[in-house]
Amino acid sequence: MEQTLIAFGKTLRALRKQANLTQEELGFEADLQRIYISKLELGQQQPSLTTLFKLARGLNCSVSDMLKAVEAQLAETS
Repeated sequence: MEQTLIAFGKTLRALRKQANLTQEELGFEADLQRIYISKLELGQQQPSLTTLFKLARGLNCSVSDMLKAVEAQLAETS
């Protein structure tokens, strides 16, 4: 599970940077705290389903695209 959280965090950071957003800006767009975004990116927190949808909205992408990117990240590391 830890490997999955790390892959999610790396993917989230990449998508956020691709969208040219800071953690603070993504937090505002997704209605989440900046520190929570940081913990997600570091693999220290597991997002809920609701959080996934909030993040996708903030990143202007779909949840399915986000999860496909996580799967690709996992494939690279295994």
